[in-house]
Amino acid sequence: MGGKYRITGDKYPRMRPSRRRGRLAFLAVACVAALGLTGWGTWQLVDVFTGDDEAAAAAGTRSGRCTAADTAGDSTGDSARDSSGTDVSSSAAVVPKPGTVTVNVLNATTRSGLAKETADELKKRGFRIGDVGNAPAKYDKKVAGTGVLLGPAAALKTTLPVLGTQLPAAERRTEAARKGAEVDLIIGDKFKGLAKKAQADTALAALNAPQPSPSAGKGC
Repeated sequence: MGGKYRITGDKYPRMRPSRRRGRLAFLAVACVAALGLTGWGTWQLVDVFTGDDEAAAAAGTRSGRCTAADTAGDSTGDSARDSSGTDVSSSAAVVPKPGTVTVNVLNATTRSGLAKETADELKKRGFRIGDVGNAPAKYDKKVAGTGVLLGPAAALKTTLPVLGTQLPAAERRTEAARKGAEVDLIIGDKFKGLAKKAQADTALAALNAPQPSPSAGKGC
């Protein structure tokens, strides 16, 4: 260049970008990066704390729902249930009423009069009375406990439990070869009388109440 703007010497000015602009650009990039990292970290924290709750809620929903297999198993079962889930199927043993149970009262002790007294009391409570007298040789003076309730095999879950409400401590036995529906009450050495009528009535009512089956409380 000529005139008064002529450049002399062996050094020339160099055009450099402003340092201030460079710093501003760096700061802007750093801020953007920091904001991005902060947002990503926040999202991860939210996912950590809410993910388990959502999974638990989903599991709870699944556990509270009956599957088709569960409902199919209930609907195809042989037992019928009422609204409370109690098994009321016809396969359950029917408990007979005392008026349909014939009892032979037999005395196996050395005390006289026990058979008649016991038979009279059972009659008052609604039972039918058959034979009254001494026990056969097989049991005479050989029953050390309160007594023995004896009947055919079919009586084990029907008439014997009904008679058992009157003498709970008595032993229950069955004879496979025995025929007929009558049952025996054989009085033993520790016999002190029948159960009190109120207690016997309560036991009899409980015996007649529908009993839930083991699977009645099963949920789906």
